Amino acid sequence: MLQFRQLALAASTLLLCSTSVMAGRLAIVIDDFGYRPHTENQVIALPAPISVAVLPNAPHAREMATKAHDAGHEVLIHLPMAPISKQPLEVDTLRPEMSSAEIDRIVRDAVNKVPYAVGLNNHMGSAMTSSLFGMQKVMQALNSYNLYFLDSMTIGNSQSMRAAIGTHVRVIKRNVFLDDTQNEADIRYQFNRAIKLARHNGYAIAIGHPHPTTVKVLQQMVYNLPPDITLVRPSSLLNEPQVDHSTPPGPEKQLPRNPFRGSQLCKAKKPLAPVTPVRFFEVLQDSISQSTLFNYFRHQWQGWIPVQKNNNIAKK
Repeated sequence: MLQFRQLALAASTLLLCSTSVMAGRLAIVIDDFGYRPHTENQVIALPAPISVAVLPNAPHAREMATKAHDAGHEVLIHLPMAPISKQPLEVDTLRPEMSSAEIDRIVRDAVNKVPYAVGLNNHMGSAMTSSLFGMQKVMQALNSYNLYFLDSMTIGNSQSMRAAIGTHVRVIKRNVFLDDTQNEADIRYQFNRAIKLARHNGYAIAIGHPHPTTVKVLQQMVYNLPPDITLVRPSSLLNEPQVDHSTPPGPEKQLPRNPFRGSQLCKAKKPLAPVTPVRFFEVLQDSISQSTLFNYFRHQWQGWIPVQKNNNIAKK
């Protein structure tokens, strides 16, 4: 009987260990902090592993970043980046054509405006993140700070991982958007989808926004997570292997400009006269008679060039 109990205890311990190893980790980041303190305070009241991303030029950026940090939440800078679509942009939105110095200034300014930030993610940014050259300048700027980059994946062919090569910046990627719509059922569906991905892959990162409907769903679901799902901060996932599905940008399809365009042919005002056989041979004869080779032999024949024999006699 004692042996059986020891065996059962060992099996239970093994099961618990394997369950904890196989448990899915779910990171949730709420973007766009700094504009709506009322609903943002409701997010801050949620469990501490839920993280917040603060817009640096929002009117309540410093206040909400400080409140979130004091409540134990991880703080990210939600840095505006240029989208492909035409729409109003935040102040200091990063654009691919910006110089390295300008990007350095904007990143430095954002770090100063969002205290306690440990990471940075992009607000919009499909045009910026799909530009390898643009993202390389961003990663070089981030390399001066101890910040990771959470790619919001607003476009499939994001170049963030490729651009981070050669820097100390670590990149992780969003898996699920919780609230593309403000329909409560849709948000619940996306939340459950994030749970399934966390189970399947070992972890998942979901991004939402401080909308009342999103906050309501979070208040109901984060306290009732399945036992195999654990809420974590994004920074705890930095060592997870990341797969880069992007393709490198190809060469510009525009052909190089050729400054030489040649001269245009002048059209004859009157049709050209036909060339008769007699005229053809006359032109040919004139051409041959004026050639260098023909003149050489003619001069030699006429005695203009002394013969070799006479030269030898003259030398003696």
